[in-house]
Amino acid sequence: MRGICAIAGLALVAAAPAAAEVKSASDTGFDLVFSETVSKPPEAVWAALKAPAKWWNKDHTYSGDAANLWMDAQAGGCFCEKLAGEGGSRGSIEHARILYAQPGKVLRLQGAFGPLQAHPVIGIMTFVLKPAEGGGTTIAVSYVLGGHVAGEGGTAGMAPLVDKVLGEQVAGLKAFVDAEPAQ
Repeated sequence: MRGICAIAGLALVAAAPAAAEVKSASDTGFDLVFSETVSKPPEAVWAALKAPAKWWNKDHTYSGDAANLWMDAQAGGCFCEKLAGEGGSRGSIEHARILYAQPGKVLRLQGAFGPLQAHPVIGIMTFVLKPAEGGGTTIAVSYVLGGHVAGEGGTAGMAPLVDKVLGEQVAGLKAFVDAEPAQ
């Protein structure tokens, strides 16, 4: 639980956050949006999305190693992580379940990321990929969460923290896609 719980601290943010906005936040939920434009076509962005081990920050994993992340990008598939265990046994965690996958266009996941998993909430994250004017792809990401987060700050108090961490992941995706050689 080490890295993911760092969402509460958020002192270490390696990548510049994506263009982001907390559209709304209340005691019952929040709505976050992010947007980035990358130099590669939607198909290349789709391939990158399916490989979170290449762009998700290790500081926001349970295992402390992004190489343990994987995604089965089809309906019912998993955005999951392998955990190290004592004596060679391994555990795992489901960060989100894939609800909708249209290659090169839309990826929608349902999950309460990080410490949100311990609360009665539902989060829906949607990646929409569209060809950008002049080339490349615009990646529009939304994360809408509903439910109750107990503790100081509650659900509304989590919005800016989650915004910062997810903005970092979207920026990591952009950096990875833009750094990949053209195919």
